[in-house]
Amino acid sequence: MEDNSVCALDFRRGLMTEDTAFQLDKDVIRKGLSKYTRKAYHVLPQLDKPRILDVGCGSGVPTMELERLSKGQITGLDTNQSLLDKLARKIKQAGLSNRVKTVNGSILDMDFPDESFDIIWSEGSIWIIGFERGLRDWRRFLKPKGFLVVHDETGNITEKLELVSSCGYDLLEYFILGKDIWRREYYAPLEKRINEIRTKHADDPRTLAALDSDQREVDMFKDNPERCESVFFIMQKR
Repeated sequence: MEDNSVCALDFRRGLMTEDTAFQLDKDVIRKGLSKYTRKAYHVLPQLDKPRILDVGCGSGVPTMELERLSKGQITGLDTNQSLLDKLARKIKQAGLSNRVKTVNGSILDMDFPDESFDIIWSEGSIWIIGFERGLRDWRRFLKPKGFLVVHDETGNITEKLELVSSCGYDLLEYFILGKDIWRREYYAPLEKRINEIRTKHADDPRTLAALDSDQREVDMFKDNPERCESVFFIMQKR
């Protein structure tokens, strides 16, 4: 997923460092939020091996969770090849190359046949194209009565709820991840790991510098935790 400065939607971004152990740990921290991916998925009716597009898949934490939940055919779309390579390694290690694939492509110019997917899933990526445009543009890629699940920041939530209907969807459910969830389940563990690495590599300026962007993300949350709240919308194509 293209980089985002809004902290609540920054959870898919890969760490810009060569510290592989920290990269892996960040995925582990991110997995702590997978319970909400599962919660959103379980709102959907049971589907038999659905075709799913994960828009802005990043390194694929939700992608792999969607595979476990659905046992379907999953396509992860992103423009960051290094993150796609990381996801590709996970796919290969899990022996899932026949069911999960990566595509290097932009959210701004998606190129799939109409009615290709039973589900389109977007965690932290729709801001790139805009909520209304995303709902309108992606609708044609869904099969009749297909499902769209979007995890977005909470700003303008009343307007977004109105757009769900006007863009041709029925809202099945929505739920908010408040600041306490983000503090407890993401930012506190992330800061703890940052501090551990700083202590371990106190004499390594390159490693310390590489942690700065992640510390800024934590500091942004501390300065304005309400801004980091987010919401899942679970919709069905009308």
